[in-house]
Amino acid sequence: MTQKRSRGKPVTLGAGRFLRLVRADGWEFVERVRATGVVAIVAVTTDGELILTEQFRASVRGPVIDLPAGLAGDGPGSEELVTAARRELIEESGYDARRFTLLAHAPTSPGLTTEVVSFFRATGLKKIGAGGGIEGEQIQVHALKLDRAHAWLRRRSRKGVHIDCKVYAGLYFAHCGR
Repeated sequence: MTQKRSRGKPVTLGAGRFLRLVRADGWEFVERVRATGVVAIVAVTTDGELILTEQFRASVRGPVIDLPAGLAGDGPGSEELVTAARRELIEESGYDARRFTLLAHAPTSPGLTTEVVSFFRATGLKKIGAGGGIEGEQIQVHALKLDRAHAWLRRRSRKGVHIDCKVYAGLYFAHCGR
């Protein structure tokens, strides 16, 4: 099976401050304007707790449970993915890690966006701050025992909280590393 590559130059249909709607080869999709990548961090404490975040997301009009995650290179200058992973873990959860290991790159929604998330395992965790994100994010941090995570996520989902699919990938990676 051969991979099909884009033949035509993308045409911008519309753009905002952070996103651009593009058409190429008869397909419309979204690109991020100022980011060079996306990172998600699978952080498991020495006590076997998976670190998750929860915050309101306007696009789904409700709270979303996620891995600590965020954009790389959306500030001034360029930023390595692993540097962004450390920054996001500290900002969102208050944990730092001794080591970050790249696990996988995966498109988030290839029919909609060019976005590819890079998953990192964070080991040697140490709590160094409160977390909660940067100004205006209001992130709540959860530390879940891995063996109880599925039941907790089911209960939260029944209450109307959205569970980002990266969480399920993170659970897979967390169990593979045990």
